[in-house]
Amino acid sequence: MTDPTQVTGETPEPPADALRHSPLHERHAALGAKFAAFGGWSMPLEYAGGGVLREHAAVRTGVGVFDVSHLGKARVTGPGAADFVNACLTNDLGRIGPGRAQYTLCCDEATGGVVDDIIAYLYGPEHVFLIPNAANTAEVVRRLRAAAPAGITVTNEHQAYAVLAVQGPRSAELLGTLGLPTGHGYMSFSTAELGFSTTGAATPTGDLVSLVVCRTGYTGEHGYELVVPAEAAGTVWDALLAAGEPYGIRACGLGARDTLRTEMGYPLHGQDLSPEITPVQARAGWAVGWDKPAFWGRDALLAEKAAGARRTLWGLLALDRGIPRPGMAVLGADGTPVGTVTSGTFSPTRKAGIALALLDTAAGLGQDDEVAVDVRGRRAAVRVVRPPFVQPSVK
Repeated sequence: MTDPTQVTGETPEPPADALRHSPLHERHAALGAKFAAFGGWSMPLEYAGGGVLREHAAVRTGVGVFDVSHLGKARVTGPGAADFVNACLTNDLGRIGPGRAQYTLCCDEATGGVVDDIIAYLYGPEHVFLIPNAANTAEVVRRLRAAAPAGITVTNEHQAYAVLAVQGPRSAELLGTLGLPTGHGYMSFSTAELGFSTTGAATPTGDLVSLVVCRTGYTGEHGYELVVPAEAAGTVWDALLAAGEPYGIRACGLGARDTLRTEMGYPLHGQDLSPEITPVQARAGWAVGWDKPAFWGRDALLAEKAAGARRTLWGLLALDRGIPRPGMAVLGADGTPVGTVTSGTFSPTRKAGIALALLDTAAGLGQDDEVAVDVRGRRAAVRVVRPPFVQPSVK
Protein backbone atom coordinates (compact mmCIF):
# COMPACT_ATOMS: atom_id res chain seq x y z
CA MET A 1 0.00 0.00 0.00
CA THR A 2 1.29 3.46 -0.92
CA ASP A 3 2.11 5.74 2.00
CA PRO A 4 -0.40 8.62 1.47
CA THR A 5 2.10 11.16 2.81
CA GLN A 6 4.37 10.35 -0.10
CA VAL A 7 1.81 11.20 -2.78
CA THR A 8 2.95 14.19 -4.84
CA GLY A 9 1.46 17.39 -3.41
CA GLU A 10 0.43 15.78 -0.13
CA THR A 11 0.49 17.97 2.98
CA PRO A 12 -0.29 15.80 6.01
CA GLU A 13 -2.46 17.23 8.76
CA PRO A 14 -0.54 18.28 11.89
CA PRO A 15 -1.51 16.68 15.22
CA ALA A 16 -5.08 17.47 16.23
CA ASP A 17 -3.94 19.48 19.26
CA ALA A 18 -1.51 21.66 17.27
CA LEU A 19 -2.83 25.14 16.46
CA ARG A 20 -1.93 25.88 12.86
CA HIS A 21 -0.94 29.26 11.46
CA SER A 22 -1.67 30.81 8.07
CA PRO A 23 1.37 31.65 5.93
CA LEU A 24 0.23 35.27 6.47
CA HIS A 25 0.26 35.09 10.28
CA GLU A 26 3.10 37.58 10.74
CA ARG A 27 1.49 40.06 8.38
CA HIS A 28 -1.75 39.87 10.36
CA ALA A 29 0.15 40.48 13.59
CA ALA A 30 1.82 43.54 12.03
CA LEU A 31 -1.64 44.92 11.20
CA GLY A 32 -2.70 44.59 14.83
CA ALA A 33 -4.93 41.58 14.36
CA LYS A 34 -6.79 40.05 17.26
CA PHE A 35 -6.49 36.30 16.81
CA ALA A 36 -8.94 33.53 17.64
CA ALA A 37 -8.79 29.76 17.36
CA PHE A 38 -11.05 28.49 14.60
CA GLY A 39 -11.14 24.98 13.19
CA GLY A 40 -7.72 24.23 14.65
CA TRP A 41 -6.15 27.39 13.20
CA SER A 42 -5.14 30.72 14.73
CA MET A 43 -6.87 33.24 12.45
CA PRO A 44 -7.55 37.00 12.56
CA LEU A 45 -10.85 37.87 14.23
CA GLU A 46 -10.56 41.61 13.55
CA TYR A 47 -7.88 44.23 12.98
CA ALA A 48 -6.81 47.32 14.91
CA GLY A 49 -8.13 50.61 13.57
CA GLY A 50 -11.28 49.14 12.17
CA GLY A 51 -12.97 46.33 14.00
CA VAL A 52 -15.85 44.22 12.80
CA LEU A 53 -18.25 47.08 11.95
CA ARG A 54 -15.81 48.93 9.70
CA GLU A 55 -14.59 45.73 8.08
CA HIS A 56 -18.20 44.68 7.43
CA ALA A 57 -18.99 48.10 5.91
CA ALA A 58 -15.91 47.95 3.67
CA VAL A 59 -17.16 44.74 2.07
CA ARG A 60 -20.72 46.00 1.63
CA THR A 61 -19.67 49.35 0.12
CA GLY A 62 -16.14 48.96 -1.30
CA VAL A 63 -13.74 46.06 -1.00
CA GLY A 64 -12.26 43.89 1.73
CA VAL A 65 -9.72 41.08 1.69
CA PHE A 66 -9.89 38.04 3.94
CA ASP A 67 -7.25 35.43 4.62
CA VAL A 68 -9.20 32.18 4.60
CA SER A 69 -6.21 29.90 4.24
CA HIS A 70 -7.56 27.74 7.04
CA LEU A 71 -10.04 26.30 4.53
CA GLY A 72 -9.08 22.84 3.38
CA LYS A 73 -7.75 21.84 -0.03
CA ALA A 74 -7.93 18.35 -1.49
CA ARG A 75 -7.44 17.02 -4.99
CA VAL A 76 -9.05 13.99 -6.65
CA THR A 77 -7.39 12.78 -9.84
CA GLY A 78 -7.35 9.79 -12.15
CA PRO A 79 -9.57 8.18 -14.77
CA GLY A 80 -13.19 8.79 -13.81
CA ALA A 81 -12.31 11.14 -10.91
CA ALA A 82 -15.29 13.43 -11.54
CA ASP A 83 -17.71 10.49 -11.74
CA PHE A 84 -16.28 9.12 -8.50
CA VAL A 85 -16.72 12.43 -6.67
CA ASN A 86 -20.22 12.71 -8.11
CA ALA A 87 -21.14 9.32 -6.66
CA CYS A 88 -19.99 10.45 -3.20
CA LEU A 89 -21.04 14.09 -2.75
CA THR A 90 -24.63 15.33 -2.95
CA ASN A 91 -24.74 17.86 -5.75
CA ASP A 92 -24.66 16.82 -9.40
CA LEU A 93 -21.38 17.63 -11.15
CA GLY A 94 -23.16 16.73 -14.36
CA ARG A 95 -24.95 20.07 -14.11
CA ILE A 96 -21.71 21.97 -14.70
CA GLY A 97 -18.74 21.76 -17.04
CA PRO A 98 -14.97 22.23 -16.70
CA GLY A 99 -14.03 25.63 -15.35
CA ARG A 100 -17.05 25.79 -13.08
CA ALA A 101 -17.36 25.44 -9.31
CA GLN A 102 -20.21 23.92 -7.34
CA TYR A 103 -21.43 24.01 -3.76
CA THR A 104 -21.95 20.46 -2.51
CA LEU A 105 -22.21 18.38 0.66
CA CYS A 106 -20.46 15.36 2.08
CA CYS A 107 -23.12 13.45 3.99
CA ASP A 108 -23.00 10.43 6.25
CA GLU A 109 -24.08 7.31 4.41
CA ALA A 110 -26.29 6.01 7.24
CA THR A 111 -27.91 9.16 8.63
CA GLY A 112 -27.70 11.78 5.89
CA GLY A 113 -26.17 14.24 8.38
CA VAL A 114 -23.73 16.75 6.91
CA VAL A 115 -20.10 15.77 7.49
CA ASP A 116 -19.05 18.96 5.66
CA ASP A 117 -20.05 21.47 3.01
CA ILE A 118 -17.57 21.87 0.17
CA ILE A 119 -16.84 23.88 -2.95
CA ALA A 120 -15.85 21.56 -5.83
CA TYR A 121 -13.77 22.96 -8.69
CA LEU A 122 -14.29 20.84 -11.80
CA TYR A 123 -11.18 20.89 -14.01
CA GLY A 124 -12.27 17.96 -16.13
CA PRO A 125 -13.32 14.30 -16.06
CA GLU A 126 -10.05 13.29 -14.37
CA HIS A 127 -9.50 16.23 -12.01
CA VAL A 128 -11.59 17.76 -9.20
CA PHE A 129 -10.24 20.19 -6.60
CA LEU A 130 -12.15 20.42 -3.33
CA ILE A 131 -12.27 23.14 -0.67
CA PRO A 132 -13.74 21.70 2.55
CA ASN A 133 -13.83 23.41 5.94
CA ALA A 134 -10.72 23.58 8.10
CA ALA A 135 -11.68 21.15 10.83
CA ASN A 136 -13.19 18.59 8.47
CA THR A 137 -10.56 18.27 5.75
CA ALA A 138 -8.90 15.15 7.14
CA GLU A 139 -12.27 13.42 7.58
CA VAL A 140 -13.45 14.28 4.07
CA VAL A 141 -10.16 13.00 2.63
CA ARG A 142 -10.40 9.84 4.75
CA ARG A 143 -13.89 9.05 3.50
CA LEU A 144 -12.99 9.68 -0.13
CA ARG A 145 -9.85 7.55 0.10
CA ALA A 146 -11.75 4.71 1.72
CA ALA A 147 -14.23 4.70 -1.17
CA ALA A 148 -11.81 5.40 -4.03
CA PRO A 149 -11.38 2.61 -6.59
CA ALA A 150 -8.02 1.68 -8.06
CA GLY A 151 -6.61 4.46 -10.21
CA ILE A 152 -8.20 7.31 -8.24
CA THR A 153 -5.83 9.37 -6.07
CA VAL A 154 -7.05 11.63 -3.26
CA THR A 155 -4.42 14.04 -1.92
CA ASN A 156 -4.65 16.29 1.12
CA GLU A 157 -3.15 19.65 0.10
CA HIS A 158 -4.45 21.59 3.09
CA GLN A 159 -1.32 23.61 3.77
CA ALA A 160 0.07 23.73 0.23
CA TYR A 161 -2.17 26.66 -0.72
CA ALA A 162 -3.45 29.89 0.76
CA VAL A 163 -6.91 31.24 -0.07
CA LEU A 164 -7.53 35.00 -0.20
CA ALA A 165 -11.12 36.24 -0.53
CA VAL A 166 -11.45 39.63 -2.25
CA GLN A 167 -15.04 40.71 -1.68
CA GLY A 168 -17.15 43.78 -2.35
CA PRO A 169 -18.62 45.91 -5.15
CA ARG A 170 -15.14 47.21 -6.10
CA SER A 171 -13.43 43.81 -6.06
CA ALA A 172 -13.37 43.51 -9.86
CA GLU A 173 -11.75 46.94 -10.21
CA LEU A 174 -9.07 45.97 -7.72
CA LEU A 175 -8.20 42.69 -9.41
CA GLY A 176 -8.30 44.39 -12.79
CA THR A 177 -5.54 46.77 -11.75
CA LEU A 178 -3.36 43.71 -11.13
CA GLY A 179 -4.17 42.23 -14.52
CA LEU A 180 -6.17 39.35 -13.07
CA PRO A 181 -9.29 38.01 -14.85
CA THR A 182 -12.63 39.29 -13.53
CA GLY A 183 -15.13 38.79 -16.34
CA HIS A 184 -15.99 35.14 -15.75
CA GLY A 185 -19.41 34.25 -14.40
CA TYR A 186 -20.51 33.45 -10.88
CA MET A 187 -19.26 30.04 -9.67
CA SER A 188 -16.66 29.77 -12.41
CA PHE A 189 -12.89 29.98 -12.22
CA SER A 190 -9.87 30.90 -14.32
CA THR A 191 -6.19 30.18 -13.94
CA ALA A 192 -3.93 33.21 -14.14
CA GLU A 193 -0.41 34.48 -13.56
CA LEU A 194 0.57 37.53 -11.57
CA GLY A 195 3.96 39.10 -12.25
CA PHE A 196 6.19 40.61 -9.57
CA SER A 197 9.42 42.57 -9.71
CA THR A 198 12.37 41.68 -7.52
CA THR A 199 11.10 44.29 -5.01
CA GLY A 200 7.80 42.46 -4.67
CA ALA A 201 5.73 45.05 -6.53
CA ALA A 202 3.11 43.66 -8.92
CA THR A 203 4.17 44.23 -12.53
CA PRO A 204 3.20 42.86 -15.94
CA THR A 205 6.60 41.14 -16.09
CA GLY A 206 9.04 39.63 -13.65
CA ASP A 207 8.62 36.52 -11.51
CA LEU A 208 5.24 34.91 -12.09
CA VAL A 209 2.87 33.47 -9.49
CA SER A 210 0.32 31.01 -10.86
CA LEU A 211 -3.04 31.18 -9.11
CA VAL A 212 -6.72 30.38 -9.52
CA VAL A 213 -9.32 33.16 -9.52
CA CYS A 214 -12.80 31.88 -8.68
CA ARG A 215 -16.00 33.95 -8.67
CA THR A 216 -17.09 32.70 -5.29
CA GLY A 217 -17.35 34.05 -1.76
CA TYR A 218 -19.15 33.90 1.55
CA THR A 219 -20.34 37.50 1.93
CA GLY A 220 -23.23 37.97 -0.49
CA GLU A 221 -21.24 40.57 -2.44
CA HIS A 222 -19.59 40.40 -5.84
CA GLY A 223 -16.25 38.83 -5.11
CA TYR A 224 -13.44 36.44 -5.86
CA GLU A 225 -11.41 33.80 -4.06
CA LEU A 226 -7.77 33.40 -5.03
CA VAL A 227 -6.12 30.01 -4.53
CA VAL A 228 -2.41 30.80 -4.23
CA PRO A 229 0.65 28.62 -3.52
CA ALA A 230 1.40 29.05 0.19
CA GLU A 231 4.93 30.31 -0.44
CA ALA A 232 3.57 33.18 -2.60
CA ALA A 233 0.73 34.18 -0.27
CA GLY A 234 2.59 37.09 1.33
CA THR A 235 3.55 38.62 -1.99
CA VAL A 236 -0.01 38.41 -3.33
CA TRP A 237 -1.48 39.75 -0.05
CA ASP A 238 0.87 42.74 -0.15
CA ALA A 239 -0.02 43.44 -3.78
CA LEU A 240 -3.75 43.36 -3.03
CA LEU A 241 -3.45 45.79 -0.12
CA ALA A 242 -1.23 48.16 -2.11
CA ALA A 243 -3.43 48.13 -5.21
CA GLY A 244 -6.56 48.42 -3.09
CA GLU A 245 -5.62 51.67 -1.36
CA PRO A 246 -7.48 53.87 -3.89
CA TYR A 247 -10.59 51.75 -3.26
CA GLY A 248 -10.45 52.01 0.55
CA ILE A 249 -9.53 48.35 0.98
CA ARG A 250 -9.56 46.83 4.47
CA ALA A 251 -8.09 43.62 5.75
CA CYS A 252 -11.06 41.76 7.24
CA GLY A 253 -11.21 39.06 9.88
CA LEU A 254 -13.50 36.19 10.77
CA GLY A 255 -15.75 38.47 12.83
CA ALA A 256 -16.87 40.40 9.76
CA ARG A 257 -16.98 37.19 7.74
CA ASP A 258 -19.52 35.87 10.26
CA THR A 259 -21.76 38.96 10.26
CA LEU A 260 -21.68 39.14 6.47
CA ARG A 261 -22.55 35.47 5.94
CA THR A 262 -25.29 35.53 8.58
CA GLU A 263 -26.96 38.50 6.85
CA MET A 264 -27.08 36.30 3.74
CA GLY A 265 -28.38 33.27 5.62
CA TYR A 266 -25.32 31.27 4.55
CA PRO A 267 -24.79 28.25 6.83
CA LEU A 268 -21.73 27.62 8.96
CA HIS A 269 -20.77 23.99 9.37
CA GLY A 270 -20.81 22.97 13.01
CA GLN A 271 -23.73 25.29 13.71
CA ASP A 272 -26.31 25.38 10.89
CA LEU A 273 -25.05 22.18 9.26
CA SER A 274 -23.55 19.25 11.12
CA PRO A 275 -23.60 15.44 11.31
CA GLU A 276 -26.81 15.92 13.33
CA ILE A 277 -28.38 18.35 10.85
CA THR A 278 -29.33 17.10 7.39
CA PRO A 279 -29.66 19.08 4.14
CA VAL A 280 -33.43 18.57 4.33
CA GLN A 281 -33.57 20.23 7.75
CA ALA A 282 -31.15 23.01 6.70
CA ARG A 283 -33.08 23.90 3.51
CA ALA A 284 -30.05 22.81 1.49
CA GLY A 285 -31.96 20.42 -0.74
CA TRP A 286 -31.03 22.63 -3.71
CA ALA A 287 -27.47 21.30 -3.27
CA VAL A 288 -28.64 17.69 -3.62
CA GLY A 289 -28.88 15.89 -6.95
CA TRP A 290 -32.03 14.02 -6.00
CA ASP A 291 -32.23 12.22 -9.33
CA LYS A 292 -28.66 10.89 -9.18
CA PRO A 293 -28.46 7.11 -8.74
CA ALA A 294 -25.86 7.37 -5.96
CA PHE A 295 -24.44 9.74 -3.36
CA TRP A 296 -23.62 9.25 0.30
CA GLY A 297 -26.76 9.40 2.45
CA ARG A 298 -29.14 9.14 -0.50
CA ASP A 299 -31.53 6.60 1.02
CA ALA A 300 -31.74 8.38 4.37
CA LEU A 301 -32.31 11.79 2.76
CA LEU A 302 -34.93 10.54 0.32
CA ALA A 303 -36.82 8.95 3.22
CA GLU A 304 -36.61 12.16 5.28
CA LYS A 305 -37.72 14.28 2.34
CA ALA A 306 -40.73 12.03 1.75
CA ALA A 307 -41.74 11.94 5.42
CA GLY A 308 -41.03 15.62 6.09
CA ALA A 309 -38.29 16.96 8.34
CA ARG A 310 -38.99 17.16 12.07
CA ARG A 311 -37.32 20.60 12.15
CA THR A 312 -36.47 23.29 9.61
CA LEU A 313 -33.97 26.14 9.45
CA TRP A 314 -35.56 29.60 9.53
CA GLY A 315 -34.36 33.14 10.00
CA LEU A 316 -35.20 35.25 13.04
CA LEU A 317 -35.26 39.06 13.04
CA ALA A 318 -35.14 40.77 16.44
CA LEU A 319 -38.01 43.12 17.25
CA ASP A 320 -36.28 44.67 20.26
CA ARG A 321 -32.68 45.15 21.38
CA GLY A 322 -32.07 41.47 22.07
CA ILE A 323 -29.34 39.75 20.06
CA PRO A 324 -29.84 36.00 19.54
CA ARG A 325 -26.77 33.82 20.01
CA PRO A 326 -26.07 30.17 19.11
CA GLY A 327 -27.60 27.69 21.55
CA MET A 328 -30.34 30.00 22.83
CA ALA A 329 -33.83 28.50 23.06
CA VAL A 330 -36.62 29.74 20.81
CA LEU A 331 -39.91 30.00 22.75
CA GLY A 332 -43.49 29.89 21.57
CA ALA A 333 -46.26 32.19 22.79
CA ASP A 334 -46.81 30.03 25.87
CA GLY A 335 -43.12 29.88 26.72
CA THR A 336 -42.68 26.33 25.43
CA PRO A 337 -39.36 25.66 23.63
CA VAL A 338 -40.00 25.35 19.89
CA GLY A 339 -36.44 25.42 18.56
CA THR A 340 -32.83 26.44 18.98
CA VAL A 341 -30.73 29.27 17.58
CA THR A 342 -27.89 27.89 15.47
CA SER A 343 -26.26 31.19 14.39
CA GLY A 344 -26.94 34.66 15.73
CA THR A 345 -25.37 38.09 15.66
CA PHE A 346 -25.98 41.84 15.38
CA SER A 347 -26.57 42.85 11.77
CA PRO A 348 -24.56 46.00 10.99
CA THR A 349 -26.70 46.54 7.87
CA ARG A 350 -30.14 46.03 9.49
CA LYS A 351 -29.04 47.51 12.83
CA ALA A 352 -30.83 44.66 14.57
CA GLY A 353 -30.23 41.18 15.91
CA ILE A 354 -30.57 38.37 13.37
CA ALA A 355 -30.32 34.61 13.64
CA LEU A 356 -30.72 31.26 11.97
CA ALA A 357 -32.66 28.74 14.04
CA LEU A 358 -33.93 25.19 13.75
CA LEU A 359 -37.66 25.30 14.52
CA ASP A 360 -39.75 22.24 15.31
CA THR A 361 -42.12 21.38 12.47
CA ALA A 362 -44.77 20.36 15.01
CA ALA A 363 -44.94 23.95 16.27
CA GLY A 364 -46.49 24.98 12.96
CA LEU A 365 -44.49 28.20 12.67
CA GLY A 366 -43.97 30.09 9.45
CA GLN A 367 -43.20 33.39 7.78
CA ASP A 368 -43.92 36.49 9.93
CA ASP A 369 -44.92 34.56 13.05
CA GLU A 370 -43.70 36.17 16.26
CA VAL A 371 -41.85 34.08 18.83
CA ALA A 372 -39.18 34.84 21.42
CA VAL A 373 -35.58 33.95 22.17
CA ASP A 374 -34.44 33.28 25.71
CA VAL A 375 -31.62 35.85 26.01
CA ARG A 376 -30.08 35.10 29.42
CA GLY A 377 -33.47 34.62 31.04
CA ARG A 378 -35.26 37.47 29.24
CA ARG A 379 -37.78 36.88 26.47
CA ALA A 380 -36.58 38.85 23.43
CA ALA A 381 -39.22 39.20 20.71
CA VAL A 382 -38.29 38.01 17.21
CA ARG A 383 -40.11 37.51 13.92
CA VAL A 384 -39.77 34.34 11.84
CA VAL A 385 -38.46 35.21 8.36
CA ARG A 386 -36.89 33.52 5.38
CA PRO A 387 -33.29 34.68 4.78
CA PRO A 388 -31.46 36.53 3.36
CA PHE A 389 -31.72 39.52 5.66
CA VAL A 390 -29.94 41.72 3.08
CA GLN A 391 -30.37 41.67 -0.70
CA PRO A 392 -27.49 39.63 -2.17
CA SER A 393 -25.23 41.16 -4.82
CA VAL A 394 -23.07 38.15 -5.74
CA LYS A 395 -23.60 38.56 -9.49
